[in-house]
Amino acid sequence: MQQPTQINQYEKTVFTAPIRSGHSIQHDVYARGNGNKVVVIIQELPGIGQETLALADRFVARGYRVYLPHLFGPIGKTSTNMNLLRVFCMRRQFKIMAKHQSSPIVDWLKALCRDIKQQTGVKGVATIGMCLTGNFAISLMADESVLAGFASQPSLPVGTQEALHMSSQEIEQVKHRLDELPAMHCGRFEKDKLCQASKFELLDKTFNDQQKQRMIFHEIPGEGHAILTLDFVDDAQHPTHKALEEVMTYFDEQLS
Repeated sequence: MQQPTQINQYEKTVFTAPIRSGHSIQHDVYARGNGNKVVVIIQELPGIGQETLALADRFVARGYRVYLPHLFGPIGKTSTNMNLLRVFCMRRQFKIMAKHQSSPIVDWLKALCRDIKQQTGVKGVATIGMCLTGNFAISLMADESVLAGFASQPSLPVGTQEALHMSSQEIEQVKHRLDELPAMHCGRFEKDKLCQASKFELLDKTFNDQQKQRMIFHEIPGEGHAILTLDFVDDAQHPTHKALEEVMTYFDEQLS
């Protein structure tokens, strides 16, 4: 992999917003690119490693301004086990085992998307959530500032494939919003043990019906997990590359 643009080449700001408990939280946000389309890439559990920075470069090269919220862990390398411990210590923001409710960090992410839309003057943003944050991309579709989303290997709640990390009210809000928009996209590897076929079956049953397809599902052959980063293959014929290209085209259409 060619050396991606490092984080010290990004613009850094600090964003503060309240969550549902009434507490305000803040995180650093890194931005790069001068394009007239905006994507918010929400880090996965391993962190903002070189593969995530490479993903950001691909969007910048395509004419996007990329925002990378830094939620936990080091930047520039992956640290899965230590980051899992960090998330468990951030229980005010992350409820990773919760069924039928989303994590409070979703409130902060919605506020961030609204702020980015206002600051950049775009009509709306696209979001990517991956692994631990894959579900967040679904929840964010309820917000008026978000026009497109990709939930890559959504893996919450931890320990179960038979429940969603969203409340019934959130589900209805997302469905209502997706009634007004083209279907969002979701992806997983066929043999992924963290995001199994039953999770996609539940999402399909919850969000799609005879009247409206609200989610499009990508199932990549093999046993990988991180479609866009650690298991991404930069070969135009590879299924991960084709999935990213399809998602980018969907984003282009929604944001242009």
